[in-house]
Amino acid sequence: MTVLVIGVTLALPAAMHLVIKNAQVLSASWNNALDFSVYLRTDVSLEDAQRLVNIVSQRADVESVKLVSADDALQEFREQSGFGEALDHLSRNPLPHTLVVRPGAANTEVSMGLLNEELGNLPEADFVQVDTEWVQRFHAILEILERAIAIGGGLLAAAIIVIIGNTIRLDIQNRREEIEVTKLIGASNAFVRRPFLYIGMWYGLGGGLLALALVRYGLYALEDPVNRLSGLYSSAFSVLALSLSESLIIAGTGVLLGLLGSWIAAARHMRRIEPR
Repeated sequence: MTVLVIGVTLALPAAMHLVIKNAQVLSASWNNALDFSVYLRTDVSLEDAQRLVNIVSQRADVESVKLVSADDALQEFREQSGFGEALDHLSRNPLPHTLVVRPGAANTEVSMGLLNEELGNLPEADFVQVDTEWVQRFHAILEILERAIAIGGGLLAAAIIVIIGNTIRLDIQNRREEIEVTKLIGASNAFVRRPFLYIGMWYGLGGGLLALALVRYGLYALEDPVNRLSGLYSSAFSVLALSLSESLIIAGTGVLLGLLGSWIAAARHMRRIEPR
């Protein structure tokens, strides 16, 4: 039961860490969400739009500029919207030419705002759309979750120390007479304490290995649903598992907490047991 409680307690922050890890990998592919979509006026010709591409691409704060012509935009909308027959009745193409501007990686929040303003002030521009705010909110939420997991992990670590310490305390009380006899023949507190430290270490190691097994089973259960969902979005995303170093950290954390909890309990109660 002690190993089971330790395993579940360690599995909780490990599972949350995996959630954050996969979310960060997923959000890394959202660079296109930081692009500026500059919708030009409908009276701007394709030649003027191409000339504007050459001008904007020369800016130092711009990484690349892509021109989406009105015909290409209408064709893409026809294929993805399912309104092909309705679009055939249009007398003219209502969509404008569009510039997809990707800012440079060195841009700050202030420079991004200036770039947005300057693109909107272009004579040919009708409207500028940028979807950076929701991406920034998402990363801010991830940062909050990371700190919350760190705080929760510290509290759970303290709980593990208490659990192991209480288990070792009960074991010491059950072996009180044995300890008194051992001390009577000259054993030191360190000698008597050592077996209990081994017990705490094995509790922690068993709990760490059980936590890894629980996390691995959770990933196995989620693998097929995640693959189906990513397939619906035409994505190659797959759930990331714990790396070897992360697995060793979890198992090592269990061992260290087991040793610490058993040492605190043994050192505290060993002094109270003296042969009469």
